[in-house]
Amino acid sequence: MPGLIGSITIHASSQQHTAMTPKLPRTHGFFEHYEELIGTWTRRLRNRQQAEDLAHDTFVRVLESDSAAVEQPRAYLHQTARNIAVDGYRREDRRGAMESEAIDHSVSSSGDPEHFMHAIQLADSIERALTELPINCRKVFVWQKIEGLTQAEIAERLGLSKNMVEKYMIRTLRHLRDRLDGLQP
Repeated sequence: MPGLIGSITIHASSQQHTAMTPKLPRTHGFFEHYEELIGTWTRRLRNRQQAEDLAHDTFVRVLESDSAAVEQPRAYLHQTARNIAVDGYRREDRRGAMESEAIDHSVSSSGDPEHFMHAIQLADSIERALTELPINCRKVFVWQKIEGLTQAEIAERLGLSKNMVEKYMIRTLRHLRDRLDGLQP
């Protein structure tokens, strides 16, 4: 009898293993282009660390996508890297414009050091208020207001509906309003 129980256990265990093994995406054609991708983007960006970060982001996106249908992995990798780089430049341009506008506004509206100190206190208060919120509220706020992502892009990143992203933003804005109400100059 002990042999029978042992064989049943082994059989059940092998069935569980088969059923629980995740299906891996087709990646054999992608990884052989890793060094080439880094080399290309190191030359373009003139920064190896940024190129490695871009390659990492590219592979994450490829692994998250349905890469089984890709017929030309090399071209797909380079196009994906290009798209990620362009998105990054757009976000940086937008962030730089927002920071420049904020600096111009604070300087032009008042050369008063008191006004400048108030702006610093306000920024600190916003940062503290954001830390009181759940992580998804903070992510939605930063990605939409600072990085310029759309609600659809944020929803995709977080695996949520657009309505849920909107609710997180509303909750965050209400929280900030409540916390910052008494800080007006």
